[in-house]
Amino acid sequence: MIESVICRDLGIKYPVIQGGMAWVADASLAAAVSEAGGLGIIAGMNMNGEQLRAEIHKAREITSKPFGVNVMLMSPFAAEVAKVVAEEKIPVITTGAGNPGIYMKDWLAAGIKVIPVVASVALARMMEKRGAYAVVAEGGESGGHIGELSTMALVPQVASAVKIPVIAAGGIADGRGMAAAFMLGACAVQSGTRFLVATECTIHENYKKLVLKAGDRETVVTGRRLGHPVRALKNAFVNEFRAKEADMSVTDEELENLGKGALYRAAREGDLETGSFLCGEIAGLVDREQPAREIIEEMCAEAEKLLVGARSLVK
Repeated sequence: MIESVICRDLGIKYPVIQGGMAWVADASLAAAVSEAGGLGIIAGMNMNGEQLRAEIHKAREITSKPFGVNVMLMSPFAAEVAKVVAEEKIPVITTGAGNPGIYMKDWLAAGIKVIPVVASVALARMMEKRGAYAVVAEGGESGGHIGELSTMALVPQVASAVKIPVIAAGGIADGRGMAAAFMLGACAVQSGTRFLVATECTIHENYKKLVLKAGDRETVVTGRRLGHPVRALKNAFVNEFRAKEADMSVTDEELENLGKGALYRAAREGDLETGSFLCGEIAGLVDREQPAREIIEEMCAEAEKLLVGARSLVK
């Protein structure tokens, strides 16, 4: 069985972390992943402090195993959420879309292991200096907010630049991706798109169906003009957003307003016309819905087999 420092330090069986996807990663999904031996993550972006506290309590009713919370730094509730995770003694926090420096002191004082998501070597080094336990090096193949570098290029550079553990993310949905991540210097993986179709994921059925039928060229990136590029499945909303983003007569404020609520409409309402269905480029490998436990166990078993085979080829 694949083990790493991540498993020992976080108290998990498998070096698999579930992505903290807004309007997706709730108590149901996070608890299921943790029960299966990975590290489940509750997304804090779409909740205020008390809503998050209630979701944390729901997860604790389902599992006694460790789980974490993702703090999306662009959220208007980021400060509330940052306080609640410390009060609730959440053992692990991941962060996204920015630099969590202003919260690090309080989190570290509360004994929390902070794992920022980074898209560059410079930010990884900064987070190490600030006391981060590990970093998630996330390539642009991932769904949602993305950076510019690919996973293949980013992970080894980050692994060479820092001494703390590196978790690979972006385009990882099976054992092949996991094995590749380990070969690049990571000691764990984070997967989001694969868990969109976990049985315990509560997103709208329309969302799951779109992910399951998506091919390798079904995603597109929008929002570069606003400085916050996002990868999502192609649909009427994305096509409209792309057209208006290219039209310089449309203001940035109008673009921001166009995007408001689009992820909620996708994840919770299944709105095929006006929803934004965030999804990674790896969707073409996601071919069936299954319990989180099966996803994790199959991924790790395949990765272990490949890694053992790779070692046998080295003479």
